[in-house]
Amino acid sequence: MNALVALGPLRSPARAVRRFDKPAHYKRPTRRINSGTFSPPQGSLVWSPRSLPKGIRMPSTLPTLPMHAPVERELSLRAVITGTVLGILLTPSNVYAGLKIGWSFNMSIIALLVGYAIWQGLSKRSSGQLPWTLHESNINQTVASAAASIISGGLVAPIPAYTLLTGNQLDALPMIAWVFSVSFLGIWIAWYLRPSLLNDNALKFPEGMATLETLLHIYNHGREAATRLKVLLSAAVLSGSVKWVDTFIWAFPRWSPSASWERLTFTADPSLLLVGFGGIIGIRVGLTLLLGALLAWGGLAPWLLAQGLVTLPADSSGPQFAALVEWLLWPGVSLMVCSTLASLAIRLCALHRSTQADGGTPWRIPKPGPAAGFALSIVLVVGLQALLFGINLWMALLTIPLAICLAAVAARVVGATGIPPIGAIGQLSQLSFGIVAPGQVPINLMSANTAGGSAGQCTDLMNDFKVGKAIGATPHKQVIAQILGIFVGSIVGVFAYLALIPDPQSMLLTEEWPAPAVATWKAVAQTLTLGLDSLSTSIRWAIVIGGLFGVLLGVLDSTLAAHRARYLPSAAALGLAFVLPASVSLMMALGAVLTWLVSCRWPSITERFAITAAAGLIAGESITGVGASLWAMVGNG
Repeated sequence: MNALVALGPLRSPARAVRRFDKPAHYKRPTRRINSGTFSPPQGSLVWSPRSLPKGIRMPSTLPTLPMHAPVERELSLRAVITGTVLGILLTPSNVYAGLKIGWSFNMSIIALLVGYAIWQGLSKRSSGQLPWTLHESNINQTVASAAASIISGGLVAPIPAYTLLTGNQLDALPMIAWVFSVSFLGIWIAWYLRPSLLNDNALKFPEGMATLETLLHIYNHGREAATRLKVLLSAAVLSGSVKWVDTFIWAFPRWSPSASWERLTFTADPSLLLVGFGGIIGIRVGLTLLLGALLAWGGLAPWLLAQGLVTLPADSSGPQFAALVEWLLWPGVSLMVCSTLASLAIRLCALHRSTQADGGTPWRIPKPGPAAGFALSIVLVVGLQALLFGINLWMALLTIPLAICLAAVAARVVGATGIPPIGAIGQLSQLSFGIVAPGQVPINLMSANTAGGSAGQCTDLMNDFKVGKAIGATPHKQVIAQILGIFVGSIVGVFAYLALIPDPQSMLLTEEWPAPAVATWKAVAQTLTLGLDSLSTSIRWAIVIGGLFGVLLGVLDSTLAAHRARYLPSAAALGLAFVLPASVSLMMALGAVLTWLVSCRWPSITERFAITAAAGLIAGESITGVGASLWAMVGNG
């Protein structure tokens, strides 16, 4: 038997599902999805009406079949191996992009497309034996996305910021252990949040629903999945080839209108990764980056030079990013932090009111397995803080309840908006420990690392739980897949980081590696530990002005109606443009404008292929960039 079906009226899945043998004449029932049909994959569970996403209807009747159906394959060896291999390939992409522009890309959809194309193709060649099931696809994307999201464990923000401020560089094995431990904590926080958050009708988890829509779509339209995979691979080959030629054969010229504009970082950057990110972020964020680049590097930077607030060497030539960003990062960071915190506060108030209206979820006694995992994660995080960073044991213990509270906050925000506020969570923790333990850089950064890392994995797993609930997946198997993913991601991510940035002191906060997230965390830690008196008067005024403007934008963005808020500049993008070279903002704006123009002319093609092509551009260049760094290490060794 290939399916589990319900007898009589539909009740809860646990009471309504029976196992049967499939008769020779039996054909699997189809489900209607909008204009198409969807056949549940071989061995799939019957979904209850409550678990199905909007637009999917159950059939009015189901056939009665004999007993003994095999349960659908879920946590299979091939699903885990596929997710692991994809995680190994995709994790360096997010590390590379995070150090370049401070953003990362969710790899769930790429994992779904690649896994389906490989295994469904092999299944057809073997006369339909062992088809790639819906649940195996879900496990595959869970492992791969968990690995790729490992950068929230600190690899592109607090860990390099710690090195820049203290001069201490963690070795590979301690860094792997630390990144894994904070991510491991986030998994168990998500486990205990799962019952209450998934049953809250106000929390839609948009990112999880997008993954679910893609998952159901590729099983409904197999040819479409194959076409999208071809687009993905073609874009990756194009982007990787451009990067390879630029690195090894002939460096493309970085054209600029004049030498003075070049000093202000207004150059043409031949990076298709930036164009790809521009296609993903949309026209609003893209134009805001352009506006921010013109304000910061085209307006404020020349004024700073004219007033003598920033001085350049007399014989300087080429882009002078490092000298100018030491001043410009302060108003940019202040704008980003204040806008994010203001927006977060307003959203939390709204979520609190909706939670009170819906009522709470009764407390359940923890099961021994998850409780043991949760306890182990706490021991790992606290012990490694004391062992690796010399943090007082009581201070290390204090980071745990704060991390749990802030991860819960992040999970609710992601459920409502789809946007993980990892930066805001980290900075809230920095502010908290700036009061509790003033002047201590390790506890300031590592408490924030604990909160941000656990929040990152918590939100990633909550999106996976949302998908799993809709398709009848087993939660504890998803947790196992997530743990395997962070284990792989910790190893691959750390070695990718060390290959790309062997010397953080000289390589970071430069035009090649702007690392805006590192600049933000470093600036907040420096301000809280050394005090505002350590900064010049002009920088202090810039912080105040940037903060006020950030609060204004954050409040307006959270309170205005959506059709009006879309005309506001994005506060995060505006502040980010102060920390990135103008060349980066220009190329991302170009990608956003090109995608918008194509969407105006061919909306259906853009909807089907724009994100896929953009993801290919990102993956191709970043994987080639990591490979080039590894090649350089081998050559120098």
